[in-house]
Amino acid sequence: MIKLLSHLSYVAITSPDVEASVKFYEEQVGLKPAREEGGGVVYECAAKTACFLYPTPNAGSSKASQAFWQVEDVERVVADLQARGVQFEDYDEPGMRTVKHILTAGGAKAAWFRDTEGNIMAVVQDLQD
Repeated sequence: MIKLLSHLSYVAITSPDVEASVKFYEEQVGLKPAREEGGGVVYECAAKTACFLYPTPNAGSSKASQAFWQVEDVERVVADLQARGVQFEDYDEPGMRTVKHILTAGGAKAAWFRDTEGNIMAVVQDLQD
């Protein structure tokens, strides 16, 4: 389960099949539902922040990251999520090369995964104290 530490605000996560996405976010990612709202589900996170999973046919159409969750230990979170069946992305581009699914750059470590609809999500560890 992701231990959330910092400010996420209120992120919208889209899905044409909320039921399938609920299963992914609750069983594989480990988020706990707070309430149902407007045909979707709200997941409360840390510091009065939340994610709202809602139905739309446009899900997964963005090629950019949709949410970043700040965590204490990226390696541990990646291992925990992989054990639950989450598959992480790997990148090998100029200025962005992951090693064991993790990028270390700019004072942080990050790892990206896609949900059931192709939305790109990330977990991030700040290395600057």
